[in-house]
Amino acid sequence: MQKQQFIGLLYGWIIILGLLLLTSIILAFLLRFTGMNEMTLSWITLAVGLISLFIGGIVAGVKGKEKGWVIGTITGAGFTLFTFLVQYLGYQQGFSLEQSLHHAGFILAALLGGVIGVNTIKSES
Repeated sequence: MQKQQFIGLLYGWIIILGLLLLTSIILAFLLRFTGMNEMTLSWITLAVGLISLFIGGIVAGVKGKEKGWVIGTITGAGFTLFTFLVQYLGYQQGFSLEQSLHHAGFILAALLGGVIGVNTIKSES
């Protein structure tokens, strides 16, 4: 992997983690100060995760400048691996079937974002 693509991956992961941290704080305040229930929160967190990984894939693709599907897939898989390691090492639990499906969607969203990011930068040149 080239240095430029690795830098794209790092930017993508930083954007993903930053967006998820920011939206987690916002959702915590909404849950505390509104009548939002947990069912609504689960759908919102799924949507926020998909959007965050899509945006992270776009950033990784723009910075990587080539092989967007590879960069996007690795960006999504890296996030999934990080999440799995935190859950497995911190809580001694693996992924459930539902979580596995969510993370497959996250990887696909990042893949799509990487493809769009690479093609966006090529059309500007």
